[in-house]
Amino acid sequence: MLKRYGSILARIEDRYGVPEEVLVAIWGLESDYGVNQGKYSTPRSLATLAYDCRRSEKFRPELLDALRIIERGDLTSSQMIGAWAGEIGQTQFLPSAYLKFAVDFEGYGRRDLIHSALNALASTANYLKGYGWTAGKPWTEGGANFGVLQKWNESEVYAKTVAYFATRLAKEP
Repeated sequence: MLKRYGSILARIEDRYGVPEEVLVAIWGLESDYGVNQGKYSTPRSLATLAYDCRRSEKFRPELLDALRIIERGDLTSSQMIGAWAGEIGQTQFLPSAYLKFAVDFEGYGRRDLIHSALNALASTANYLKGYGWTAGKPWTEGGANFGVLQKWNESEVYAKTVAYFATRLAKEP
């Protein structure tokens, strides 16, 4: 994927400061490069979670944000197929993050993170930049950008996995 999307990833890195290796690592871990994005209706999943008393405060706003994505025309309800907890797209954005960070990198007038790898990768970089990614700084544990990886996913194990994967990719010839 680094080779296939090389010129695009370079443009994304120029704009947002996030290295291609980090984006490809997240993309691979989240959906196997867009192959496994989930099989659940996002509005339906979020409606169920919004009324599950354990975490309704978290998921009610996500349901409303999913409806806003539909309302603004980025995706239709039937196109919003994702993970069981409402994540959408090739890098698995919750609707609130989708509304805040999704970009139309292709320039077609829609922020489609399901069908467009370019939009998904650029949006992921925009998300990381939005949470303080510092270009040229390390992403490994203890590095300036490791905490930003934990904004993507709070799990320390996940952040370490992305950091390790990205470091391995950076060493590939």
